[in-house]
Amino acid sequence: MLMTRQRGFITCLAITLLCIATFASAADWARFRGPNGSGVSQDKAPVPTNFSDTENLKWKVALPGPGSSSPIIVGDRLFVTCWSGYGVDRGNPGDQKNLRRHLICLDRNTGKTIWSTSVEPVLPEDNYGGMFAEHGYASHTPVSDGERIYVYFGKCGAFAFDMDGNQLWQAKIGTESDPRGWGSASSPVLYKDTVIVTASAESHAVVALDKATGKEVWRQEAAGLSSTWGTPVMVKVDEERTDLVLGVPYEFWAFNPDDGKLRWYCSVMETDSFCSSVVTEGGIVYGIEGRGGGSIAVRAGGKGDVTESSVVWSGRDSNRIGTPVIYDGRIYFFSNGIANCIAADSGEKVFQSRLEGASGASQNRAGGGEAGSSRGRRGGGGGFGGDYASPVIAD
Repeated sequence: MLMTRQRGFITCLAITLLCIATFASAADWARFRGPNGSGVSQDKAPVPTNFSDTENLKWKVALPGPGSSSPIIVGDRLFVTCWSGYGVDRGNPGDQKNLRRHLICLDRNTGKTIWSTSVEPVLPEDNYGGMFAEHGYASHTPVSDGERIYVYFGKCGAFAFDMDGNQLWQAKIGTESDPRGWGSASSPVLYKDTVIVTASAESHAVVALDKATGKEVWRQEAAGLSSTWGTPVMVKVDEERTDLVLGVPYEFWAFNPDDGKLRWYCSVMETDSFCSSVVTEGGIVYGIEGRGGGSIAVRAGGKGDVTESSVVWSGRDSNRIGTPVIYDGRIYFFSNGIANCIAADSGEKVFQSRLEGASGASQNRAGGGEAGSSRGRRGGGGGFGGDYASPVIAD
């Protein structure tokens, strides 16, 4: 079981896996939040509900440095990114030229390092500090097609590696910076023979690259992509059509993933940033945001402005950074130490329940809707704190 983060900070410089009875035969988890970003595992193996440094721990291994991307699993291998050399110590970040981003391959069953590769920075990088230090230089979760590992490293660009760690190509996408200084975090996704990257901070663009060569296939630039940190999802409209849907400030946008052209858009919640990812089920796209609050369900498909025709329901639910998860007709999300559940078909509240040990909720509110105090990344209760993690459903 993995608790994933889209913009959080891994406070312990280690990856840990819990004991699962049939772990060796479990399915792949090949992108951010698993199959199409759903956060729902199809495995039926039992998972532990109690775990610690000594209980139900399968293995634990230190990494070269911190990171806030999620691990992915392909076959018997686990892949994760992190960084080192600069920005490890807030009090003394060091010299940017020493920054290295790492892609590490571990044995899924033992934690043994199979290979590790590093990437040099494209200078100048974003300065370490302020809100950027909430998540750092390795926030984009890799994605794999089973033959290659694709990674987005911000200003350094997108990369493809084979399963043995050999770099196959590098594609520069942009070297701009988020105007708020929050960095970037959207993870790449795959569609047919392309890798699709949301380079919101680096070039205000969504870019599709050829999987085999890294050559740019299409690019869609728009100022409205600024302040976007979520990862897009694929939504099957019918047998002939699939939409690539992304939550951006104030709207949902749907692109044709074959050519990047905008198919439809919909006015959603009044939020000037979109930190979480949208989720989808049954041809409907759901979003719950925290900056300004708001929840919505929109039926995919159509053309142009679909605000009047495609909104299924809207509400005032408030999320934080983590992405919701849908299961068995219900949507679950976590905010300020509260577990929330609403009905997927109507948006009506099913329950709210305070999480055990969810201290620091009042400090979280002190963030005032921004990304909060920098203490949150160290588990000090400030900022968004534990609300960075996105839930998953298993067993």
